[in-house]
Amino acid sequence: MDYAATTPVLPEVLDVMRPYMLETFGNPSSIHSFGREAKRALDDAREKIASLLSAQPEEIVFTSGGSESTNLAIKGCAEANVKKGRHIITSSVEHHSSLDAVKYLARNGFEATYLPVDSHGIVDLDALRESIRGDTVLVSIIHANNEVGTIQPVEEIIEIAHEKGALVHLDSVQAVGSIPVNVRELNVDLLSMSAHKFYGPKGVGALYVRKGVRIAPLIHGGPQERKRRAGTENVAGAVGMAKALELAVAGMEEEVSRLTRLRDRMIHAILSRISHVRLNGHPTQRLPNNVNVSIEFVEGEAVLLNLDLKGIAASSGSACTSGSLSPSHVLMAMGVPPEVAHGSIRFTMGRGTTEADVDYVVDTLVDVVAKLREMSPLYGTGPCDCKG
Repeated sequence: MDYAATTPVLPEVLDVMRPYMLETFGNPSSIHSFGREAKRALDDAREKIASLLSAQPEEIVFTSGGSESTNLAIKGCAEANVKKGRHIITSSVEHHSSLDAVKYLARNGFEATYLPVDSHGIVDLDALRESIRGDTVLVSIIHANNEVGTIQPVEEIIEIAHEKGALVHLDSVQAVGSIPVNVRELNVDLLSMSAHKFYGPKGVGALYVRKGVRIAPLIHGGPQERKRRAGTENVAGAVGMAKALELAVAGMEEEVSRLTRLRDRMIHAILSRISHVRLNGHPTQRLPNNVNVSIEFVEGEAVLLNLDLKGIAASSGSACTSGSLSPSHVLMAMGVPPEVAHGSIRFTMGRGTTEADVDYVVDTLVDVVAKLREMSPLYGTGPCDCKG
């Protein structure tokens, strides 16, 4: 129940990767036959990924994953377009790879605006219109939220930004491979993705850079990736990423339908069987596999540990990965009270999830919450209106 954190590599993906780790292991920058064969594989992978996103091959930059792609988009775009201005716009519910990149720029001469969101985590479009200035270089928005699953109205965001002359970056790490993504239809300028979110290998990702958009490299030392990302390319990873995305797109319609049914089944069961529970994120405009709930009168970490003892892997939105005791910045931005945010749990499903799994998790969660609430000095002391 933690597929948003990572996914297993599919056997078909591993099969296409294996030759480029054991046999065809040449450096794609080498001019001999071994290098040329590796270069062909890299080019084929780039072309396949581009076609699946309706991009051009030269618009795909291979990276080490989603965090690097996002940092390259935000920092690279800011540095390359500094003559236009030093103003960056993002939202208050971004992934830390975006937020920390924007904070870095703010410490180095840029100005940042953080857009508010509503109770479902949707960006305030009026605030976006009012925030864009003549010196706004970039608007960077998370496409589908990694915590609560809310899908942003990205088409409208892009249209508003472009009308005012600003570039747009979408952090689509949770979106690519899970929902349809077409960069031409979106008319987006930069878009981040990561292979291990859609059953590809860890350590490889990509950044879509629309033709004509200038970015400065983060990593220097070679001419690879059209001088946008130095370093010997991860050929096996790129090949695996291309195959994983191909499989994800081919089975997307059926899988989205299946996961949506499981998601709604789980949401309904939790809300009907456990009192004082809040569904976090938009009820329908959300990723098909995401269930994020806040359970009052329990600590999210305690729930996770008890679930783990029953063989259930999930994650908590109550603290970031650094071990901070602060509640989730996403939930706080959505107006969730801190004491409620501390009891948040994220369940995310994937290819291996069945109805039986969902039912087992809900049954176990009911028992765990009841046990923990028995030990809570606050449970039963007063009414709560957080259910919904």
